[in-house]
Amino acid sequence: MLLVAGLFAALTALQTAAPQEIPVVKANLGDCSADFVVRDADAKPVYNATIHVRVRYGFMSVKRSDLEVGTNADGRARIEGLPSKAKPLAYDVRKGDAKAEATQNVEEKCHAAFDLSIK
Repeated sequence: MLLVAGLFAALTALQTAAPQEIPVVKANLGDCSADFVVRDADAKPVYNATIHVRVRYGFMSVKRSDLEVGTNADGRARIEGLPSKAKPLAYDVRKGDAKAEATQNVEEKCHAAFDLSIK
């Protein structure tokens, strides 16, 4: 009986575990941001999917910065500090051979949220 109670308590603790901390990369170029949720073809969260973006900014978009962040166990990641004036940002999301793409025009939508399915 004690074993059953212990097993039930362990299963309950697993189900009510705190959400994973969201990985964040900070560009320190402005106030814009992008939030990501990455899922597989079965709509399950993808752990450690890589999100990459090259930010081109400044006069004539001469300056550039490559940013990369991986997703947590919930398939979530965030990029902060994006410039409010830049060429549209093209996000490349990969996990093994599966990939997805997203675009953000920071001048039109400074704070974007993407729910992507990689295939």
